[in-house]
Amino acid sequence: MPMEISAQRVTLERLAAPASDAGEILERFLGWAKERGYELYPAQEEAVLEIVEDKHVILCTPTGSGKTLVALAMQFKGVCEGRRSVYTSPIKALVSEKFFDLCQEMGAANVGMLTGDASINPKAPIICCTAEILANMALREGRYTPFHYVIMDEFHYYADRDRGSAWQIPLIELRDATFLLMSATLGDMSKIAERLEARTGKAVAYVRTKERPVPLDYEFRETALHRTVDELVAAGKAPIYLVSFTQREAAEQAQNLTSINVTSKEEKQTIVEAISGFRFDSTYGKDIRRFVRNGIGLHHAGLLPKYRLLMEQLSQRGLLKVISGTDTLGVGVNIPIRTVLFTRLYKFDGAKTSLLSVRDFQQIGGRAGRKGFDEKGSVVCQAPEHVVDNKQLDAKVAKDPSKKSKAQKKKPPTRGYIHYDAGTFKRLIESDAEPLRSQLQISHSTLMNVLVRDPEHGRRDGGYRRLVRLIANSDESERSQSHLRKRAAVLLRSLLDAGIAELVHVEWDSRPYLTVKAGLQRDFSLNQSLSLFLVEVLSSLDPQSESYPMDVLTLVESTLEDPQVILFRQIDKLKTQKMAEMKAQGVEYDERIAELEKITYPKPNADAIYATFDDFRRTRPWVGHENIRPKSIARDMIERYCSFNDYVVEYGLQSSEGVLLRYLSGAYKALVQSVPDDYKTDAVLESVAYLRAVLAHVDSSLVSEWESMLVPSEEGEPAEVPTRVRPNISADPRAFAARVRAELHQLVKALAGKDYEQAVSCVRTATREQDPGGVSAWSTERFEEALAPFFAEHGTLVFNHRARLSELTHMRQSGPLQWQVQQTLVDPEEQNLWAIEAEIDLTESDAADGPLLRLRSIGS
Repeated sequence: MPMEISAQRVTLERLAAPASDAGEILERFLGWAKERGYELYPAQEEAVLEIVEDKHVILCTPTGSGKTLVALAMQFKGVCEGRRSVYTSPIKALVSEKFFDLCQEMGAANVGMLTGDASINPKAPIICCTAEILANMALREGRYTPFHYVIMDEFHYYADRDRGSAWQIPLIELRDATFLLMSATLGDMSKIAERLEARTGKAVAYVRTKERPVPLDYEFRETALHRTVDELVAAGKAPIYLVSFTQREAAEQAQNLTSINVTSKEEKQTIVEAISGFRFDSTYGKDIRRFVRNGIGLHHAGLLPKYRLLMEQLSQRGLLKVISGTDTLGVGVNIPIRTVLFTRLYKFDGAKTSLLSVRDFQQIGGRAGRKGFDEKGSVVCQAPEHVVDNKQLDAKVAKDPSKKSKAQKKKPPTRGYIHYDAGTFKRLIESDAEPLRSQLQISHSTLMNVLVRDPEHGRRDGGYRRLVRLIANSDESERSQSHLRKRAAVLLRSLLDAGIAELVHVEWDSRPYLTVKAGLQRDFSLNQSLSLFLVEVLSSLDPQSESYPMDVLTLVESTLEDPQVILFRQIDKLKTQKMAEMKAQGVEYDERIAELEKITYPKPNADAIYATFDDFRRTRPWVGHENIRPKSIARDMIERYCSFNDYVVEYGLQSSEGVLLRYLSGAYKALVQSVPDDYKTDAVLESVAYLRAVLAHVDSSLVSEWESMLVPSEEGEPAEVPTRVRPNISADPRAFAARVRAELHQLVKALAGKDYEQAVSCVRTATREQDPGGVSAWSTERFEEALAPFFAEHGTLVFNHRARLSELTHMRQSGPLQWQVQQTLVDPEEQNLWAIEAEIDLTESDAADGPLLRLRSIGS
């Protein structure tokens, strides 16, 4: 009997009534799929049936073949049975995306999220989290981890050298769970399947197919790249993702592509209209805008997040014909494409140059072809450049044999080159992905997570012996297991010697039980072990010292990863300055070169920090494998009060703006979270506020979303639709005042430099309801007009440390969550008769997200 389709959209939440009969659950799910118009592919249907039979499922199907629907079937089954499920992904962005998708389908009350930054509805029947979160839970709780169903997406990360442990540990520890392991590129999984079945006593179904909803065609091109792109666009094979393997190459290719015309006049006009309200206000923004207006996109990790998001949005609307990007396309990049075009088939992996693995090639190439849009996708590979040039030379000689004697063929590069040809391309297409190789690692963090559990009666599988069992049950070879056991013993001895671990006696065992020493916090994290060093050293600093705020910031920066591209640019600048200085002094060339070799990037307080850290390491072995990293990036910016764009221009970081933004974001978060409030003097809060203002000006969503996650959620029923909790930013008066001053100083800096576009972005715009006629709006013209009398009288507006003194800022509360603000402007004669008058109204729903200041006037 055909299923009756309701006029109202039916969600799985409405169908998830309690049920124990597997057949009934299957019938509900298939009925929902039919109502939605989903016709299950054979592999999907097979996988869903195996899940209903309560088997583990290894699902290896191409990109776009509906693995998400299979995962949804397992999650739906869990809710119907009253059992919890967990979905894991390698990156937070995918976790967040999956969380919101599931909220729409399963209802907000049924879905929660756990990441390093957020905990939303953590007791929900369905949890979304990163793989590392689940791995740590599995280490702490073992088989008592509260999930019956475990869905591990992108399971090929099992073989990742740095992160693979997070994909293996749950397989070992969660012996009562049912697993769904998904990826498009798994290779031979027979050994992993055998061990999983042996550990759990449950059958494993391996569902695998190479059939794609959108088939692919393949082509090896020996034409020049610009011609290849031109012909692909003409053949209707756009949008094209042009794969490079460095950010610089991707940017260069985007620039080169602007020389060919891939869009019509009408398409260019549509693009102009689509980006009309977008702010290309960073130093690299002009280049990005030029690329985009020509129908060319650029996408890599060095870009600001807002530019990457813009590329994804424009590509989803079909407005970009070519997107030049790096090989990070494989995971978490939401760009629909018809054709993947490889510029080459080898890359430098940080240690050596080698051909792409079958897995990497198929993971990237598999993104071609859009279900519902394309009948066929294409994967194209460029021949090596010298091969293309030589073929063109042969064509010229064929036309004019007299040129043969003069023709000189190009040779392949001697460095950083691996030969490949059409045969290599064919092998990568036809071969199965390499078998996944176990990458289990044992660290202090692993050991601490195992030991941190209380030795409760009935949970006799805890402690160090469980770590030994974990190693024995792993997929590592016997030789590797022996090495891991020895390492675990060394780590344990270091924890015992440091007094971090201790032996306790329990009622249920005659042998002593190893656990974490009583009194250590339960959320002790060795992944952020350097923050412990930070807290200890802060207590030795003098808060009354003039250098205290910068010393605190230097300590914070010392705990952060080194952003190599920025540090290299700092060295380059110092070397350039030193070279010019030595040339002026007449220093000999060899001596100049020798002196330049000694130059490194600025490391404030390095000797003291290194010495203190060495003492710290002697009694804290869990940081023994890490190194402190003094540097000055955030400090350098604050000391000279540089804007984000100032710093980018000074160090030539235009194509790496995203790297600087991520670093400053890390410094800001560390100042907020890792420095205890007792050490946050007013001057330290000024540093916090400065960094926040810089970040907010570049992308306000970065800080507002993170800050909202710091607000503890209230107990009670989850909201119908998940929303961000908005923090009360005035709850801490000192921090609030510091933020207001930082925003005022940003505005004054812009006015002093007559950068009125920047000034406009520093103030809050009134809504239409508040200002129907736009009378109170501040434009560049209005700022210029307001400041004209000041500059006519005084010549310049002073912006230095004196102009940033706190006594020049006055705040008066005028009502609940409302303030009147005045900032005195400093003139060269220090008459200081001019001031900025503004108001702040935190009663507005989005007041905390953008600029706080609604400007009223500038004058005397």
